Amino acid sequence: MTSPLVKAFFDPATYTVTYLVSDSATKSTAIIDPVLDFDPKSGRTTTKSADEVISYVQAEGLKVEWILETHVHADHLTAAPYIKEKLGGKIAIGAKVPLVQETFKKLFNENSQFATDGSQFDALLSKGDVIKIGNIEGSVMETPGHTPACVTYVFGDAAFVGDTMFMPDFGTARCDFPGGDAETLYNSIHAIMDMPDETRIFTCHDYLAEGRDEYAWESTVGEQKAKNVHINKNISKDEFVKMRSEKDKTLNMPVLILQSVQVNMRAGHMPTPEANGISYLKIPVNGV
Repeated sequence: MTSPLVKAFFDPATYTVTYLVSDSATKSTAIIDPVLDFDPKSGRTTTKSADEVISYVQAEGLKVEWILETHVHADHLTAAPYIKEKLGGKIAIGAKVPLVQETFKKLFNENSQFATDGSQFDALLSKGDVIKIGNIEGSVMETPGHTPACVTYVFGDAAFVGDTMFMPDFGTARCDFPGGDAETLYNSIHAIMDMPDETRIFTCHDYLAEGRDEYAWESTVGEQKAKNVHINKNISKDEFVKMRSEKDKTLNMPVLILQSVQVNMRAGHMPTPEANGISYLKIPVNGV
């Protein structure tokens, strides 16, 4: 099985991991889940996190073929358009992203100019689609449950699972966002666990589980099946759904959910500037 090179960049402000997955022979690479820094107090964006990725790509002489989103993130803004401007590549996301766009178009009362067909992205990827980086062929798995449009990207022995699951000591994603579903997530995770035990699992976040001193984001299918505290080979679907549903009721919303979704459902672009040249993000009052 092919083993691509993987380089991780951890953003402590949002606990997000951005990945570079590369073919060493051709220097072709894909960037997965890049972060745009955002200060909610000032409403200002900066590009420190993305610039770190860009500097590494340039220093290593890599060629960016794809900028891949695992889903419409609710905890950070994507830097995909900025990275595309600097490095090239096609911005892609799961083909079911219109389901997310339709939901949030209503919540944010977007006008008719906001399309809900995914056309803001360069490519919409479905189950079984092939993504090439040099000599390495990646594939797309549809892994909904956290959101209806979540996908997992598999390149050789490396699977990039987004928010579907976390490190074994932290568990799994929440399912209480619009279109989320615990039973669906259970099925998605078991599809991931059907891959060979040695498959490397790369998660989109780490929140430093109690008792662990260092952030971590890489595990294996075998470790997840044996040790995941929420979903492993000994936990039934009914047990998981009950646990996930009860736990989700205790969770606060992510700090940047309202800002992030408005930007990320546009493939990282800000809303159209108003007459004064400034873009605005809406905060629904008592709307969620």
